[in-house]
Amino acid sequence: MLRILCLVLCGLLTHTRADPGALLRLGMDIMNHEVQSAMNESHILEKTAAEAGKKRPGVKPIKGITDMKVKDVKLPVITLSFIPGVGIFQCVSTGMTITGKSFIGKNMEITVVLNITATNRLLQDEETGLPVFKSEGCEVILGSVKTNLPSNMLPNVINKFLDSTLHKVLPALMCPAIDAVLVYVNKKWANMNDAMPIGQMGTVKYVLTSIPTTTANYIQVDFSPVVQQPKGNTIKLAETEEAPEFLDDYAEGSSQLLLSASFLTAELALLQKSLDLNVQDKMIGELPPQTTNTLAGFIPQVAEAYPKSKRMVTQIRINKPSKVTMKAGKSLLHLHGTLEMFAVRRRGKTPVSLFLLETHFNLKIQYSVHENRLQMTTSLDSLLSLSRKSSSVGAFDEKELTGFITDFLQEAYIPAVNDVLQVGFPLPDLLDMNYNLAELDIVENALVLDLKLG
Repeated sequence: MLRILCLVLCGLLTHTRADPGALLRLGMDIMNHEVQSAMNESHILEKTAAEAGKKRPGVKPIKGITDMKVKDVKLPVITLSFIPGVGIFQCVSTGMTITGKSFIGKNMEITVVLNITATNRLLQDEETGLPVFKSEGCEVILGSVKTNLPSNMLPNVINKFLDSTLHKVLPALMCPAIDAVLVYVNKKWANMNDAMPIGQMGTVKYVLTSIPTTTANYIQVDFSPVVQQPKGNTIKLAETEEAPEFLDDYAEGSSQLLLSASFLTAELALLQKSLDLNVQDKMIGELPPQTTNTLAGFIPQVAEAYPKSKRMVTQIRINKPSKVTMKAGKSLLHLHGTLEMFAVRRRGKTPVSLFLLETHFNLKIQYSVHENRLQMTTSLDSLLSLSRKSSSVGAFDEKELTGFITDFLQEAYIPAVNDVLQVGFPLPDLLDMNYNLAELDIVENALVLDLKLG
């Protein structure tokens, strides 16, 4: 009990809290696109029209009208609006022509314009934990009715038709169309909880923190991403003093995805071992030859120890967890480790360590999206510290190596890091989201993808 109280009080005193990991705002642009796509993919109105002419139990035929069919279903106009705390109000405006033969033997056409309205409540499936829309309160509202029947038939025939057919039959025909569309939309949440690979290094899974919340302007989906190593060990997201938030300067109705610096740090932890490097090449990019003669230009004692030039090999080991930080417009990858250089002796002989340095350097991260995966490319920002831990060539001022080590990191180490990062990091798989056109903004403690429709 005392331990629990201590943890709670410590959290309050340090003002730390769980990092949100990832937040998604679904604006009206995305929701309009998804509902319209579902309507088009399902062809539901055309299917409904085909059902209208069939005999159905409990529906009596209309006297004076035979061979009734529905044709010329108009392209629907869909209007959506958010209902705070509930979901989405949906109105589908469409029209159709009902044909048949009147009792006088002439072809009859009645053109109907109507609105189908419903509330699509946003819930969480108890079994899967996925978001689901469920329609409520469906109504069919007639806008206008036009017919080619003689005017002297209107009072009886049209009123009978409206009362017995349109007002009674159309809701049973058209309201299932709303449900069918939602089936298509709900299917597009299906992959959201799937674990997605980060190369062979592990997986990430976007798990809902809670039921998505609806405001007047968007639906917010809060994720608690689960980052796992191949053996199933979970990498916890670090707590933060200031949770990242969306800015308020995005276009009305637009959609954004926020990825916290802590979440990206956890993903990069999967690649930690891959950031170690062994460099054995004598010639690297624009660098001078990697030999003891070159090194002697910075540390004279090397020439005394190795009067005959030897080829060198270099080992970089990252021995502390890497960390991503973000300030407005700039993101850094902080790396702490060791750099050790060896002189290569004759074949079969163990290389001799010349010195071992502890180092801290930062890489600037540039972000992009390719094939719906977040990509990172780095460049050297600054070499912050070098400190000598051991040396076989005697004492020397490690600051003299600053330029040499900086060039080595730029030419040899950073290209290797960028090769590792090409694996990319998966983004939430839901609603057939296309992230490739997103505009990326680095804000305080987070990366924001301002999503764009193609």
